Amino acid sequence: MNATVTEFSARDVAPAQTRLDAYLRHARFDRPTLVVDTRAVAGRYRALAKGLGRAHVHYAVKANPAPEIIATLLAEGAGFDAASRAEIELCLAQGAHPCRISFGNTIKRPADIAFAHRAGITLFAADAEEEIDKIAVHAPGARVYIRLIVEASTADWPLSRKFGCVPGKALALIERARALGLRPEGVSFHVGSQTRQAAMWAPVLDQVAQVWHAARAAGYPLSLLNIGGGFPAFYGDAVEAPTPYAAQVMAMVRARFGDVAEVMAEPGRGLVAEAGAIAAEVLLVARKSDSDLHRWVYLDIGKFSGLAETMDEAIRYQFVTERDHEPTGPCVLAGPSCDSADVLYERQPVQMPLGLRAGDRVVIRSCGAYTSTYASVGFNGFPPLDVVVI
Repeated sequence: MNATVTEFSARDVAPAQTRLDAYLRHARFDRPTLVVDTRAVAGRYRALAKGLGRAHVHYAVKANPAPEIIATLLAEGAGFDAASRAEIELCLAQGAHPCRISFGNTIKRPADIAFAHRAGITLFAADAEEEIDKIAVHAPGARVYIRLIVEASTADWPLSRKFGCVPGKALALIERARALGLRPEGVSFHVGSQTRQAAMWAPVLDQVAQVWHAARAAGYPLSLLNIGGGFPAFYGDAVEAPTPYAAQVMAMVRARFGDVAEVMAEPGRGLVAEAGAIAAEVLLVARKSDSDLHRWVYLDIGKFSGLAETMDEAIRYQFVTERDHEPTGPCVLAGPSCDSADVLYERQPVQMPLGLRAGDRVVIRSCGAYTSTYASVGFNGFPPLDVVVI
């Protein structure tokens, strides 16, 4: 299948952002504010769901837990991947049925497992013996899936070290779950956040398929495949459009796993990132010396106030100013806090207008995911990131 590629230059506007632009043109804020468009979230959900076909979307709530987003996706038919009791309570409060919520964190407090079980949650993730033991005690008879460590991820943000077990351990965990009265129904994995091309999934799916078929050959009737997240958003580099991207992933799943009874997908970034933008402000433009090649541009938002994903410069946000018609030059971009780690981009400087001055407005695109929840509650006295949902 030939992929349809979303091609945007660094200063272009993705289609999902046009309503945001109209709002931001007229709105003014006295501190950094994330604006999220629920219509854009719904549109991205439909595009991904169309490509995923029979796979059921469970939104990764941690990407952005705004109640309006949960309500929007619930109305569209989504399920939810919750990482904590608070996220479960949020989804239930918005009217989600317990059968549409999975407790996908493999590191859970026993009391929270018990809470989820009492609330009617029946599906839990695990990747270690002790986690299976906890689930067996506090959620007897629950459905479980085993998360696997996968290698060869080419995602911008790999996620296979802290979570998962090595493939060679999976069968023992499945057997342990069954022996303790649980229902081990499948496996899960995460290809890595911001996997920009569908073809990058192939080697990861190959690894998971080996475990899947080995388990079935050993007599374990697996019926659930959780393919996790990894669906990308636009941050300046071209990404494949969501419908053909998801369709390619599902074609590779069918080729390796056959007709699986239940397939889950857990997009987070791919659903909400492009639906949000942050309105920020320049605080200072300076050079460290008269011979310094690069200006330093300090914004009123940084790593500790929502832009934590600039760590190691992994996620390259796009910046729009009212001076974009002017000549540009490279600059080091930094946040406002007194922590020296609060530098956003230095190894690869950002092109910004040469006339940029304190007080100028900056809009940061594709900020709908992993910003509001990463913001500190008040480091240096700076307030948490404001959120407006339209």
